[in-house]
Amino acid sequence: MHSASKVLEVSFSDGAHFRIPFELMRVYSPSAEVQGHGPGQEVLQTGKRQVGLASLEPIGNYAVQPTFTDGHSTGIFSWDYLYFLGSQQDKLWADYTARLLKAEVDRDAPMIDKSSHACASH
Repeated sequence: MHSASKVLEVSFSDGAHFRIPFELMRVYSPSAEVQGHGPGQEVLQTGKRQVGLASLEPIGNYAVQPTFTDGHSTGIFSWDYLYFLGSQQDKLWADYTARLLKAEVDRDAPMIDKSSHACASH
């Protein structure tokens, strides 16, 4: 965890080595809060450029659970998912930028509070 540069540095047994920005992790968190409960239910994340990691806890031998400085802590990042994020960074950034343009929202815009939606799981 590199707090100053806001990246998670991770190496894998196949020799792959990635520096994954905290912002990328946050906007692609595998949590239901971000991904929704099915295709088309994803919640576009904004205002995460300066997000940091408050902590990073191991989940068995298969994952880590970050707590981000914006309070988000429900995503469990498997090693496979971190590998995906690291290896697909360019495509993921391009997809994120395209979604922002389509929604006509700025990357640094504050998140709109959608806590009043009718989802019983959060």
